[in-house]
Amino acid sequence: MSTVSRYTGLIEHYRDRLPVSDDTRIISIGEGNTPLVRLENIPREIGKDIDLYIKYEGLNPTGSFKDRGMTMAVTRAMEEGSRAVLCASTGNTSAAAAAYAARAGMTAFVIIPEGMIALGKLAQAMIHGAVVIQIRGNFDDGMRLVKEVAEHAPVTIVNSINPYRLQGQKTAAFEIVDALGRTPDFHCLPVGNAGNITAHWIGYSEYAGMSTQACAFCGGDCKHPCAAVSDKRPVMVGYQASGAAPFLRGEMVDHPDTVATAIRIGHPQSWDQAWKVREESGGWFDECTDEEILAAQKLLTSKEGIFCEPASATSVAGALRDIKAGKIPEGSCVVCTLTGHGLKDPDTAIKQCEGDMLTVDAELDAVKKAILDNLA
Repeated sequence: MSTVSRYTGLIEHYRDRLPVSDDTRIISIGEGNTPLVRLENIPREIGKDIDLYIKYEGLNPTGSFKDRGMTMAVTRAMEEGSRAVLCASTGNTSAAAAAYAARAGMTAFVIIPEGMIALGKLAQAMIHGAVVIQIRGNFDDGMRLVKEVAEHAPVTIVNSINPYRLQGQKTAAFEIVDALGRTPDFHCLPVGNAGNITAHWIGYSEYAGMSTQACAFCGGDCKHPCAAVSDKRPVMVGYQASGAAPFLRGEMVDHPDTVATAIRIGHPQSWDQAWKVREESGGWFDECTDEEILAAQKLLTSKEGIFCEPASATSVAGALRDIKAGKIPEGSCVVCTLTGHGLKDPDTAIKQCEGDMLTVDAELDAVKKAILDNLA
């Protein structure tokens, strides 16, 4: 009789590199283990010799990379006796917090900016039973309130200021190295709150056997935080939307505005850490217009069959521009993180589609004519 090895989530898979004990009750929905897909048609179309991959985080249980951090944050909150979790969110964090809290039997309180959240994400938070509090303000206002409320209420904050969030999210870097058998030369990410680029750097640093802030985050509980697996770390590149680009302005942005709602953040909580990542990796920050972001989203769907939300496409929009300009040299191995699935924001996707749906009579001749008229 054969033995089947069932994947049970990223904490179990990387238990020896995460701050959990043998007795910890793991709160998991099978997150992680997302595809690393090699792009074939786009590199050929731009005429560049580039080994270009996307890490498709939209295939996590709630459709975004937030699940990686949330499994750790909620697991530790449960272990520490918390009865409720709290977050501010542009959408994806609220969806993940609601789902993992439901799994743990906890209450999730989510603060969202009124009228500034994609409906797919709002639906997730609501259907999972979160207490949704809309504020007349933006994400940065919500983040300020979360930190203030936590001083007066028995709740655990599960935004990326929670160090366990970054511990979970660092596993994406582990998976990329494990899948490639090497470290990529460049890793490109969308940047909003800047926790994800920070978490990836923690993961790559640990796999390279270099001392990082991760050890301080987990309180020294990791059994082998510095055991080397790879021999180098990548250049980290963070791309922001032009209307929400504090790293390009060199200061916080009070009224961020972009179609890429997941990165519509003007006051990043991981500000200092992200600057350190740029310095240590030899990387850079850049910005993309909404038009460039939406064009990259459409390019991924039409050329590669990959559907991501607008914020995710920022990494590809920026990477393609830097590849064409030679800033990322030919022959490089490049990974772009796609942070969330396209179904998170279907309204924005539909607005990009040309023409209306075809409506014909339910007859063979009508359907046949519609097909023949539209053959390429």
